[in-house]
Amino acid sequence: MYNALVRKEVMGILEKEVGSFLDKFLTPIEKIWQPSDYLPDPSSSDFKYDLEEIQTFAQEMPYDLFVTLIGDCITEEALPSYESWLMSVEGIDQEKSGPTWASWIRSWTAEENRHGDLLGKYLYLCGRVNMRQMEITTQYLISDGFDIGTSMDPYRNFIYTSFQETATNVSHRRVGTLAKQTGNGKLAKMCGVIAADEARHAKAYKHFVAKILELDPSEMILAFEDMMRKKIVMPAHMMRQSGQKAGELWGHFSDAAQRCMVYTGQDYINIMKDLLDEWKIEHVTGLTEKAEKAQEYLIKLPSRLQKITDRISTPDLQFEFNWVKK
Repeated sequence: MYNALVRKEVMGILEKEVGSFLDKFLTPIEKIWQPSDYLPDPSSSDFKYDLEEIQTFAQEMPYDLFVTLIGDCITEEALPSYESWLMSVEGIDQEKSGPTWASWIRSWTAEENRHGDLLGKYLYLCGRVNMRQMEITTQYLISDGFDIGTSMDPYRNFIYTSFQETATNVSHRRVGTLAKQTGNGKLAKMCGVIAADEARHAKAYKHFVAKILELDPSEMILAFEDMMRKKIVMPAHMMRQSGQKAGELWGHFSDAAQRCMVYTGQDYINIMKDLLDEWKIEHVTGLTEKAEKAQEYLIKLPSRLQKITDRISTPDLQFEFNWVKK
């Protein structure tokens, strides 16, 4: 499918810059926010008031929006799957010393780990969540694993993470915006800082792709085409709840996110357009004949997807998630 030796060579060239990537795109641990910065302090005299505020606003959140928040948390909590997958990608060696791709993945994981911690504790405190059922879904999601269609190809994986980090930025930012509109300032801040992390991470992975486009443009264009033909599946696509098969819950969760306008088919198209612009795909030169055809496909894809999306309607019927207390 692809030349693994060339991939390793390109990854080796970029690995020399990993130290600068860590400095540019990640934040030192001593300086970055931690979940406790945004959660009520149990030792404070205001704790009872803060807890009551969290629980009141949680009860008032529209059902679909609240379900989307829970699903976003579960997605973040399945982080072990994402780290173990990326550690197996061609060109990543955990035994190397110094700033390496493995260093990047561990440091990126460490930043991402705070997201599930923050949202999980918020949801526990809010009193509206059946925590056992939410935890069962999370454990299933990690246990079931996932297949994002990238194989162990770094090019495809960087395309995927560029898209996915942008998508999670959109989702968290929208939940925060909708929460703020109802006066839920605490949740809005939590979602806002998580979204800001995702934006930085998206910027990093988009930068890696841009670098590879300079070194191996034809193969990167072909990898991009392949990922878009398959369609980007979300990392929680195997989501299920008690009594279901793997993946059976994903469609219902996706419908809920669309109904409350947190993440829609239009967002998918917009992200695709942004990536085409970011990487200047239309202006990449020196391509093989096959890559030129892939380039043409990519340039025309957003308009094709738009026609399809305009014809699709989101189901109106709400699904009853067992995560939410009755």
